[in-house]
This record gives sequence, structure tokens and C-alpha cells, in this order.
Amino acid sequence: MTDKYSQSVHDDFAALSRGADEIIPKEEMLAKLALDRPLEIKAGFDPTAPDLHLGHTVLINKLRQFQTMGHKVTFLIGDFTGLIGDPTGKSATRPALTPEEIQENAKTYQEQVFKILDPEITKVRFNSEWMERLTSADMIRLAARHTVARMLERDDFSKRYTANQPIAIHEFLYPLVQGYDSVALRADVELGGTDQKFNLLVGREMQKAYGVPQQAILTVPILEGLDGVQKMSKSLDNYIGITDAPNDMFGKLMSVSDELMWRYFELLSFRPVSDIENFQKEISEGRNPRDVKFLLCEEIITRFHSSEDAKSALDDFIQRFQKNAIPDEMREVSIDLTDGCPIGPLLKQAEMCASTSEAMRMVKQGAVRLNGEKIEDSRMLIQESEAFVLQVGKRKFCRILPS
Repeated sequence: MTDKYSQSVHDDFAALSRGADEIIPKEEMLAKLALDRPLEIKAGFDPTAPDLHLGHTVLINKLRQFQTMGHKVTFLIGDFTGLIGDPTGKSATRPALTPEEIQENAKTYQEQVFKILDPEITKVRFNSEWMERLTSADMIRLAARHTVARMLERDDFSKRYTANQPIAIHEFLYPLVQGYDSVALRADVELGGTDQKFNLLVGREMQKAYGVPQQAILTVPILEGLDGVQKMSKSLDNYIGITDAPNDMFGKLMSVSDELMWRYFELLSFRPVSDIENFQKEISEGRNPRDVKFLLCEEIITRFHSSEDAKSALDDFIQRFQKNAIPDEMREVSIDLTDGCPIGPLLKQAEMCASTSEAMRMVKQGAVRLNGEKIEDSRMLIQESEAFVLQVGKRKFCRILPS
């Protein structure tokens, strides 16, 4: 960094850098922050799923940060690009959404995004506004702005090409259209996940080709899901939806490992870095990580619900999970126990575990309970004649109805 910028510019840059993966180019971002006008900030979302989860909010929180600095934010819904299907990270051609699916999902996005962004100062745009006006000749001219060789520099395209897996021609259009969005919006800054870096850079190239000042880029990390391995995704069922009920949200956050908890603090918490560092120090000196995780749950639930909901969810969690209380409402399954059934196959049949081997492992780990009592014997034969409750871990409950 240079010293030609004011302290306020450096402060804004430092704040935006927190939780960011890359800012490209840094000097251009500083220069833009020093401009005597609000910046045009853009982030695009393809309405591929009807609900937003905490993984999405890593980027949306950064948009909100730009808003608090006085900049203009455009929440771009890629209804046109959704018809193509984003090939990013895919090993096969991704099925395109129907126009009906796109419109329904886009409606839900708009309803949910304002849980974070200020609706009074957020522009919601659809890229079909300008893309549907382009003629066939315009699309050919757009395609002429990029080369196949450059496209194949993209990691997922390169891997598929090397493996002789098909790449449809329309998939090459996706980054070009996303790049043209930056031309149409005259974006000063575009945000995206680390997996979008190639597309964001294409945006800079498209702007240069069309004589528009080039955008700076800010990428944010991809948030891991509850499993701590795969990225948070509804399709992988490792997500926390921002519309999840407070108790569900609390339970899911508490299921996060102590190690992953710090990643969630880094990317999701608005607490000062000094607070988080103090938490880490306290835990190293003997504080229970559970108590710090409670604070993360409280912050997130208050953000998307209320402080009262957060307190109620904490009370419910303590009663239900720390005291092994059994909830009143749960899934019910009828199973024939006339001749009895070993606990392993029973857990699999009740869909409490994916396989008998997993069920046996959970029993050996002490994670399985029958009517609140821990099952110690992995070969135990269940011969109950009355309804009973099976529990796996802290959050899975099922009422078995012997038939």
C-alpha cells in the first residue's frame, strides 16, 4: 500500500479485507475507495435454489459492509444466466433451469436478501433486462471478445477437456454473459466466491473491450458446511438456512466442530477480531468451547430472528440436549417388531443411520439412546411392544410404533 490515501480510505480497505480471500488489484481498490463518489458494487446470484443459507451470507454481509460505507449495491439476479446453468466447479454439463423455476426462486431470493441488505438503498436487477435485448449478431460480437484457449485455462473446463468429458458450447457463454453484466452495470467492484475468480476476471476483460473502466474484484472464501468438509450446500444437506427456525438454527450451529467454529466466527461474526482472539485465548486457558459457541449461536439467531428467539433457543437447547430431554414432536415410523430386531438394522430401517455399519459405529460411540437411556450393546435385540423413542446424536429423534 502507498501513503497517498487518507486514513479513512485505509480503514475502509482494512475492514473490507477482513474475511476476504483476495482483492484484485489492491491498488485499484484503494484508488476507487478514494473517489469522491459512491461506488457501484455488484454481485450476481443465479436463482438455482429457492433458499439462501449462511454460506451465501458471507458475500451478502460484505455487500452490506459496502452499503454502510455509503456505496451503491446492486443485487443482480441471473435469470438469463440461469437458463445457461453455471458450469463452475462442475464435472458435467449442468441442467438449465426452466423460466418458471427461475422466477419462483428469484422471488424467494428477493424476500430473503433483505434480512441483511438495506432494502431502501439496494437495487435488485435481472440480467435478462439487457441480455434479451442483444441480437444474434451482438452475441457473436460478445463471443469474439474471448478465446477458446483462455476458456480452457479455467480449472473445471481444463479438467473436463483433459478427461475427454463433454463441454457444451453454451457453457463457454456463461462467463462472457457474467462479464457483460459488469459492462451493462458499469460496475466499479464485483464480489464473488473464490470459485468465481475466473468469471470475475472475465468481467474486467469485457469492460476493457467495451471501453468501460475496469472493475476491482473482491473474492470471499467458500464456507464449509456442517460436515466441515464440503462447501455448505442445500443439495448436500449440510447447510443452515437463514429462514430456519431459531431452535433448528441453534442445534445445527452447536453441531459444528470446535475447530470449525473459528471458521464460522471469521466469516459470519460481526464481532471485533480482538473479541475472537480473546475467546481463543480463554479456551486455551480452559474455558469450555461450548460456552463460546453459545455466543456465536446467539449472534446469528439474533441477526435473522431476534434476541428473544436466541435466548429461547438457548434455553431449549440446554433442556433438550444437555439434559437429554426428549422433544414432544418428532418423526414417527411403524416397524414390525414381532420377532424383535437388532439395534443396527432397526436404526437403518428407521432411517436414523445410512447403513447398519454406521449404526453399529454410533452405538459403540455412545451416541444412541432408547427412551433417553444410552444403548451400550451394539448387538442388542429390540423387542418393545409399546411405542418408544430412538435418538442418535443430539439432534436425531424418531418415535417407533411397533406393528
